[in-house]
Amino acid sequence: MSPTPADSTLETRTLVLQSVRAFAQERLAPGAAAREDAGTIEPAIIRGLAELGLFGATTDPAWGGAGLDYETYALALEEIAAGDGAVSTMLSVHNAPTCLVLERFGTDAQRERWLRPLASGQWVGAFALTEPGAGSDASALRTRAERRNAGYVLHGAKQFISNARIGQVAIVFAVTDTRAGKKGLSAFLVRTDAPGFNVTRIEQKLGQKASDSCAIQLDGVEVNDDQRIGAEGEGYRIALSTLEAGRIAIAAQSVGMARAALDCAIGYARERQAFGKPIIEHQAVAFRLVEAKTKLFAARQMVLHACRLKDTGEPALEAACMAKLFASEVAEQICSAAMQTLGGYGYLRDFPIERIYRDVRVCQIYEGTSDIQKLILARHL
Repeated sequence: MSPTPADSTLETRTLVLQSVRAFAQERLAPGAAAREDAGTIEPAIIRGLAELGLFGATTDPAWGGAGLDYETYALALEEIAAGDGAVSTMLSVHNAPTCLVLERFGTDAQRERWLRPLASGQWVGAFALTEPGAGSDASALRTRAERRNAGYVLHGAKQFISNARIGQVAIVFAVTDTRAGKKGLSAFLVRTDAPGFNVTRIEQKLGQKASDSCAIQLDGVEVNDDQRIGAEGEGYRIALSTLEAGRIAIAAQSVGMARAALDCAIGYARERQAFGKPIIEHQAVAFRLVEAKTKLFAARQMVLHACRLKDTGEPALEAACMAKLFASEVAEQICSAAMQTLGGYGYLRDFPIERIYRDVRVCQIYEGTSDIQKLILARHL
């Protein structure tokens, strides 16, 4: 009997996940604390991820990507996050929204020039939408793109932009028509070494310190017409088009970090002795871990459900928002339960839970806060 397409997909997924899991556990997890202290992701890790095909995970192979389905991508991202949450953020932003926008809305010439090096891992991509005064409300952007000759000149500021320091290209959103509201927004491809593109600050954060979150100043950055993605005024639609994939990714990332914390707690509880037996044999501890594992299982199933909808072409925004909302919030609860299990040691840097607890908190904020997820889900009622 010849293999069916489903068999082939499962075989591919198994091979991909085995490689990614080995990389995460052998190269990411052991260096996560040092990576945090250094405040950056070393080039060797970026090369390793590129060799695994993860920089173009869902990108069509025609443009140099791996062409993975979303279920495989989410499971791979979970493994990376279990190794180091900061690395998974860098990878998530690069794949979706950055590569996704280019593949979906770019011209063939743009895909050849910009997407191919991004999908291969030659370049790292950034997504410059958020501003100091405009986060969840993308229609309130103030960055301007003024027409000049055969292109535009960009002026403005961006905030909380991941990969802006280590990346080579950013998709920048700017207003081309100040009278059109959200219909006056356009998207541009900008080299980060272009004159006038300045990273003015690397934010000092609670967690995920190896993943750069940057403030950017755009002082007269010149771009040509062929660096605009889509038509003028399509920027808002382009930005919204990435919501499903981006939220699935953050939900998967939340599951990965929570899993790493829970695994650490279970291992500790099996070894730690109290009152003559391992603490995992005490009901109070065992029940806490059971509740955490149940939440983790439910979160993963919600992520996979959203992936399966997306892979079959069905509407997935509601499922993606639910997965992101639930997974990000229970991940913090799981990490807290894991820390409690270790007692005082959980509060020390001797164990990874202290770092993971800080890293996972932002998952309730970026790619749409929990409040924004609830607003979107309320509309589906």
